[in-house]
Amino acid sequence: MSISLSKGQKVDLTKTNPGLKKVLVCLGWDANKYDGGADFDPDATVFLLGENGRVTNPTEDIVFYNNLKHVSGGVIHSGDERTGGAEGDDEVITVDFAKVPANIAKIDFVVTIFEAELRKQNFGQMSNSYARIVDADTGVEIARYDLGEDFSTETGVLVGQLYRNGKDWKFNAIGSGYNGGLASFCKDYGIDAQ
Repeated sequence: MSISLSKGQKVDLTKTNPGLKKVLVCLGWDANKYDGGADFDPDATVFLLGENGRVTNPTEDIVFYNNLKHVSGGVIHSGDERTGGAEGDDEVITVDFAKVPANIAKIDFVVTIFEAELRKQNFGQMSNSYARIVDADTGVEIARYDLGEDFSTETGVLVGQLYRNGKDWKFNAIGSGYNGGLASFCKDYGIDAQ
């Protein structure tokens, strides 16, 4: 049975699910009707981080629409869903715990809106945003985090984080809004996005 998470709640993944080797982090959203003339293009990005909360390799430790697979094979992105109009999950990230390098302590999942400032778009114009953690081998949903409608002007959201806890993996439902798009996340994580 899936666990429904609240903002800030953490859940054990591998400890409470013995044999769990690989998860799908499924992200979804819907764009509200508006008359701005441009499609919404939310993008999921994954940052693989060291203990200090920053990437250990600025060119390799980011997985997104221009780099769909981490060099280790431990994190793979399904590709860019450009309109947010798909039924169900919009973008899916596969995480193979055995392949994630030992120096990676945390894996952050963020969603930003492509060209949000130019298109005058923000997460206040979106609804039904969520993250689902699914056992990749069985297809069973382990946990779900519905983000709610807490964002009005933000152009990016730190949805959640997978992190090591000893030899186990946990998920933290974060749901923090940001402005400045992908570039601001890159800067915070130690990547020069110029």
